[in-house]
Amino acid sequence: MRVEDLRIALFSGNYNYVRDGANQALNRLVGHLLDRGAHVRIYSPTIPNPPFEATGDVVSVPSLPIPGRGEYRIGTSLSPEIRADMQRFAPNIVHIASPDYVAHRAVTWARDRSLPVLASVHTRFETYPRYYGLGFIEPMMVRGLRRLYQRCDAIVAPSPSMADILREEGMNSDVGIWSRGVDRETFNPERRDMAWRVALGIADDTPVIGFLGRLVMEKGLDVFSDTIAALRARGVDHHVLVIGEGPAREWFEQRLPGASFIGFQKGADLGRAVASMDMLFNPSITETFGNVTLECMACAVPTVAARAAGSENLVEDGLSGILVPPGDIEGFADALQQYCRDAALRARHGEAGHARSEQFDWYEINESLAQKYISLIDART
Repeated sequence: MRVEDLRIALFSGNYNYVRDGANQALNRLVGHLLDRGAHVRIYSPTIPNPPFEATGDVVSVPSLPIPGRGEYRIGTSLSPEIRADMQRFAPNIVHIASPDYVAHRAVTWARDRSLPVLASVHTRFETYPRYYGLGFIEPMMVRGLRRLYQRCDAIVAPSPSMADILREEGMNSDVGIWSRGVDRETFNPERRDMAWRVALGIADDTPVIGFLGRLVMEKGLDVFSDTIAALRARGVDHHVLVIGEGPAREWFEQRLPGASFIGFQKGADLGRAVASMDMLFNPSITETFGNVTLECMACAVPTVAARAAGSENLVEDGLSGILVPPGDIEGFADALQQYCRDAALRARHGEAGHARSEQFDWYEINESLAQKYISLIDART
């Protein structure tokens, strides 16, 4: 089978209605597949006027806003209209990218027709309840994920550490890697702009600690703000730059007095903001890869990150960044203090990260997944 023979039904819980690293990767994948002559049909909740144009043909599935997080939607059914559309499209493989109700139904639909199913894992959903006082339901969520993923022919994770977690949890016997690349035109050291920093009120010699991502609690905003408070208590000179938007922005602003919140950025503006940091602080443990970490590495910006799935496969501790046990406020403060007070160390680690980032090429990464589709189809036939 050739790539142009592929007919992929892709199910996503959020293909383009809220911009995030997962759907950016999915849109890049679809673009690659279409360029290679494959046929792709995307099934996802949709909204009027999404934040970016979808790549490929999207069929809107019935959905409702998630209570308490209305910016996100949850698919409610694989309606007769959707099933009829799938039948007309006649996929030869199904790809699920979100472990929701519609994904369960899509797997059943594929099984009834002896079609192979691949699942991609983009975030550690089972850890989310910890940030909302519901950590006791985590074991139940793991069991639910296991039931779904064991019904698939294979699953792919974006990093070896996440793949190891999936194997340890018994999610599937075939766990592979679908990594991530980086847009080097947007993210590179030449984007650094000291005049732009000065316009924000940041002195040239003040170290800038950056946060990059959606402002939601599961990104570790509590650990970030507690660590910055510890740094202030030590009298370490620094300035915090926050790039991103989200429902927790007001809470985060209250916890970070004096920080520069510049909101959502994209394209060249995003590249400038990232390259103008002196270090990234990423305390999140929900990432399965760490797109923001790779983007900062491409800009020669060193990272202080939680030693968790994703980051530990990107950041070489003591060489391109510093890894700290999750939730260790004093440990994070120690690492940031080192960078704030040692510009030469920042430069060395930044250069090492920049060199490592060159290993992540989008074409090769997405082509490897296309070949995985083909191997699953061949195994079925």
